[in-house]
Amino acid sequence: MTTADDVHEVSRDWQTYSSERGGITAVTAVFPLELMRAMFIGMDPPKHDRIKALFQAGFTPKRIAAHEGEIRRIVSDVLDRLDGRETCDLVADVAQPAVARVIGSFMGIPPEDDAIWAELMNSTLGASDPDLNPGGIEGAIETTVPEIFARCGRMIAARREHPTDDLTSVLVHAEVDGERLEEHEIVMGFFLLVAAGNDSTKATYCSGMRALMEDPDQRRLLLDDPARIPGAVEESLRMFPAFAHFRRTATRDTELHGQEIKEGDKVVMWYASSNRDESRYEGPDRFDVLRNPEHQAFGAGGRHFCLGTALARLELKVLFEETLARYPEMSISGRPRFTESAFLNQLKTLPVRLSA
Repeated sequence: MTTADDVHEVSRDWQTYSSERGGITAVTAVFPLELMRAMFIGMDPPKHDRIKALFQAGFTPKRIAAHEGEIRRIVSDVLDRLDGRETCDLVADVAQPAVARVIGSFMGIPPEDDAIWAELMNSTLGASDPDLNPGGIEGAIETTVPEIFARCGRMIAARREHPTDDLTSVLVHAEVDGERLEEHEIVMGFFLLVAAGNDSTKATYCSGMRALMEDPDQRRLLLDDPARIPGAVEESLRMFPAFAHFRRTATRDTELHGQEIKEGDKVVMWYASSNRDESRYEGPDRFDVLRNPEHQAFGAGGRHFCLGTALARLELKVLFEETLARYPEMSISGRPRFTESAFLNQLKTLPVRLSA
């Protein structure tokens, strides 16, 4: 599905288009179907609704807004590390450490473990990229997945003995229909939150900054009036959604947009296309910070609408604000390189010169 209307329809009809039945990506996955179904993104109602509800209270806009000071401190600390440098890689030196610490603080990950968890997430989600995952998909299955389970298992054991107020502890002590989650369900719930927290904001921030550096007039609009930055965040989300697609499986024979769909068929929602649907956007391939558009970067409504929407928006706002304030003349200094993936829509390198 490549149009906004079709993606919207599939997203809201979980009875016809299942997340649980056949997996959530159109490409070969590192995790087997059983483990994908242990994440609420890979479930259908009613279990999806019950698991997701465990976290809703922690991700309300009001709760997230209360974290703005801490998020700004994290971003400022990361940018402080660039003092005295002329160049950096915006992906590795700014985006990755900032987003890893933000989601790490929510999950109860100690700061010294941010880098290893980021590496585990990158090699799992970017399993087809030889730089992010030199061992290939088989290597990720044999090495990365067991390490995720081992590291997470130690955190689970610690929370069982000493409960805390982080989201890992929420998973460990949660009850659904009177029963605690099984260990693999806790691990996969943890993985989903850490993976989404790492990749989504990092991807859109870096691509948005690249667009601003390639169009100084657009950047000048934000420098002249930083109140425009939230609108620029929405335009960045529209043009550069972190995940190119998600998949559903048809539960019955049906038809959509004149296309016959058989039970068991894969139905893939291409956000990278629907967010540039020419029937919705004038000049859809033009980056316009004044557009302030609606988009489907967080999904197209329905039960699977992104849990971390408020957090992602706040992180992006702070990242743009702090980066532009410190480095208003930042410029691209080398060839940006994209992750080799049909699922991830993100840069893996973005070399920049920090000042003119």
